[in-house]
Amino acid sequence: MTTAWGWIGPYFIVIVLAILVGPFLASLPLFHHTFLRPLGMNASQVVLFIADGICLLMVWMGAARARYDLHDNGRGQTFLRAILFPAALLLIVLMASRAYEAHGIPVLGPPRQPLYTWLVTGGLIGSASWLTFAWVRHVDALTQAFTRRPRRRQTKQETVPANQATDSVAAVEPAASAPTRPAGTAAVRNGGSPPAQLGRYHVVKELGRGAMGLVYLGKDPTIQRFVAIKTMRLDDIDSAEELKDFRDRFFREAESTGRLSHPNIVTVYDAGEQDGLAYIAMEYLEGTLLSCYCQKSTLLPSKHVLHIVAAVADALDYAHGQGVIHRDVKPPNIMLLKQRVVKVMDFGIAKMATASKTQPSLIVGTPRYMSPEQATGKDVDGRSDVFSLGVVLFELLTGERPFEADNMPALVTRITKAPHAPLMKYRQDLPTRVQSILDRALQKDIPNRYRHASDMAQDLRDVFQVMPR
Repeated sequence: MTTAWGWIGPYFIVIVLAILVGPFLASLPLFHHTFLRPLGMNASQVVLFIADGICLLMVWMGAARARYDLHDNGRGQTFLRAILFPAALLLIVLMASRAYEAHGIPVLGPPRQPLYTWLVTGGLIGSASWLTFAWVRHVDALTQAFTRRPRRRQTKQETVPANQATDSVAAVEPAASAPTRPAGTAAVRNGGSPPAQLGRYHVVKELGRGAMGLVYLGKDPTIQRFVAIKTMRLDDIDSAEELKDFRDRFFREAESTGRLSHPNIVTVYDAGEQDGLAYIAMEYLEGTLLSCYCQKSTLLPSKHVLHIVAAVADALDYAHGQGVIHRDVKPPNIMLLKQRVVKVMDFGIAKMATASKTQPSLIVGTPRYMSPEQATGKDVDGRSDVFSLGVVLFELLTGERPFEADNMPALVTRITKAPHAPLMKYRQDLPTRVQSILDRALQKDIPNRYRHASDMAQDLRDVFQVMPR
């Protein structure tokens, strides 16, 4: 209500002032006895005409502003958006007709002349027809506004210990999919209608589900910028101490990722909390996730893959220099835009989505892309992301993963102890240097791995330069 009054108030106040001040000024002797020959009117008539004109203008501007601020939500707001302009036009025609008949404008002739009658009649019929058409066309939205939405079924979730981890969901999935929780997510009940607003952002629609929870398309009304808003519920955390710890870590991670500014990293604009919902507003992108290029039938050209992975390595190296570790490097968290621009998404999201420090056995990330130290719940640094990027490189080149198993415990065992599959088993056409890069990135022993992601990026570009076009 306060937000609505913030933009309704000014128009309403101007209309009231025009209604009150116009007649008052017109009643003053100075205006009443001043005759304006070019218009054939005295000043009092001109003042009343201007006051009425201001009222009509405010009605139209108010309708335009209301239509802009209302969301196309397929329900009541959609219906109101549709009828605002025709309803405002109908009101303006009626008010203008009344004002013209009350005050008259000699230069335009007397009110009841045929032209005036035709104009008023045409305006009334046209605006009424427009209103009727808009009403009928959007009557389903009006019906939906008075129909109670069924609550989504909630699925009981359990946290997953390190030795039984399952794949987390960090990329946006279709909203209709069953609720899932990343390993260790503490707060995760989602359902019901999307909020109309989060912070300063208008919520336009639901985009899907990510590692934290539901993801919305939002709009910043100040600069007319669309954003992706990732949310996580906090009101399901029972312990006050755990909630405080979770909230502190959430905003600490949001602050650290928000400081990242790199052409290959999705920009984080804002973070906040509203009505038990923590949210992060970030750059909204339209492109293709690398997971679309991980099947044998959709593999990208090898040089293109090296270019993409080198760009990701650059982004990781920059983030590591800022003290930020991704922890969930995988194809669904990397997007390819037009002109081959690469964007790495969800820095810190995996860590934000974990439970509090009171549950140390929980791991963060997606098991099939984890480093050995990450899969066993040990402390990680930037070299863990390098290992994960090596897995991504292998998958983009072959359509296979270097570590596979029938269950998660067996997968963790393979990651920590078994050698990775040789690249040449699938791609004999690639330079042996690519195998060397993968061997170094996928080293089990951390000291034998690339120390910096930038070193891996440079090696990839060196191979890129010598490969045939």
